[in-house]
Amino acid sequence: MDKKKCSLDVHKGMDAIMYCSEYRIYMCNKCENHHSSLFKIHHLYKLNIDEEDIFTGYCQEKNHSMKLEYYCKNHNQLCCAACIAKINKKGNGQHKDCKIECIEDLKEEKKNKLIENIKYLEE
Repeated sequence: MDKKKCSLDVHKGMDAIMYCSEYRIYMCNKCENHHSSLFKIHHLYKLNIDEEDIFTGYCQEKNHSMKLEYYCKNHNQLCCAACIAKINKKGNGQHKDCKIECIEDLKEEKKNKLIENIKYLEE
């Protein structure tokens, strides 16, 4: 896998060392120093691991930049509100006809099932 490059145009040839999940940008050492001093509460991830290993919690679809709050059972994929929008334009609505569930509801369902299974095993 190729190393990620800095998202800032003037540093585009420099290797990125950090990823900001709020702005969804890659930063070289110079950019990271400024970013960290300006935005103290942003979540930054070191890039000493593969890019695929970074879970930001935000949709990676172009122009979506929304939190992943839904799960598409048809595609076994996390989705944002734009992904499941009924309007299929500007890159939205890829899952408009799928069976979608809220992640929080799924979490509660799985938790309850786990509790049932533990009780069953204890008996």
